[in-house]
Amino acid sequence: MGTPADASAPRPGDATSDIRVNPPSDAPTGQGPLVPSTGALLGLFYGAGTIAATEMAVGRKIAIHLTYFAWTDDFTVGPAANDIATGRIPLVNWEPYTGNLDDIIAGVYDTMIHARAAGAKRLAQKFFLDWGAEMNGDWSPWGGPLNGMSAAKYLAAYRHIHDIFVADGATNVVWAWCPNVTDEPRETWNAAMNYYPGDTYVDWACVDGYNWGSSGGGGWQTFQNLFSVIYPKLAATGKPILIGEMASAEVGGSKGPWIDAMIPTLKTNFPMIRGLVWFDINKETDWRIDSTPAALEAFVRMANDPYMNP
Repeated sequence: MGTPADASAPRPGDATSDIRVNPPSDAPTGQGPLVPSTGALLGLFYGAGTIAATEMAVGRKIAIHLTYFAWTDDFTVGPAANDIATGRIPLVNWEPYTGNLDDIIAGVYDTMIHARAAGAKRLAQKFFLDWGAEMNGDWSPWGGPLNGMSAAKYLAAYRHIHDIFVADGATNVVWAWCPNVTDEPRETWNAAMNYYPGDTYVDWACVDGYNWGSSGGGGWQTFQNLFSVIYPKLAATGKPILIGEMASAEVGGSKGPWIDAMIPTLKTNFPMIRGLVWFDINKETDWRIDSTPAALEAFVRMANDPYMNP
């Protein structure tokens, strides 16, 4: 993940067999704030261009708009306010690159955190807040790999921020807790669920994951491959699940059929995934929805399927 100037740094995961993870027929499908009555919400992140232009190309309004904010940025103005005004749900990815966890826990930033809580409350409408995503990745300064090989400081900082928001009445904030799809490094102490702050601190469980194809170390993975290992762990929380960042590369497989398989897989194997956000940018590789005409055609089909609440 990252700021708009240096947006998300997705990491390759291991290719896995196409494991079926069918839930029992009476399995929960995730309830909570912003959960659609059926299917899943569709979101996008833009590195360039405008969301309105993409909506014109896709033929529908995008439900969730992802934007990135640095630790001291005021995320309660600008894009978030504009999204609410135009009928989209903001997904605020708040990145504490300059916020030392010890200082957050000690209250050094409390004045700023109170100000953000007040601004969030003024927005009035519900929106997603994803603080300190991909904490199980060694590229995240707030994660365990760079904080004593332990989740303890991350958990304390997350809970401290959350507690301030709740105490200040910013109850319209919908907290999305979002690890990376694989643990990097892949050590027991760095397992994603070690970082779970607890049911009272999380509204939506979340995950970031990418099909790198031959552009990264993971090899080509189907949508099913990509999320089959972490899905049961997130589903066990009983929370609705959001894919906070996702996309497929073009190289190493066929992107159009990859996209076409998403909704059947959601219906059959991942019913608790109630929202997903496509990372629409040419960065490490071409993640864009229009990387080829075939990819765009498949994305338009997926986006306008009734399951995606167009």
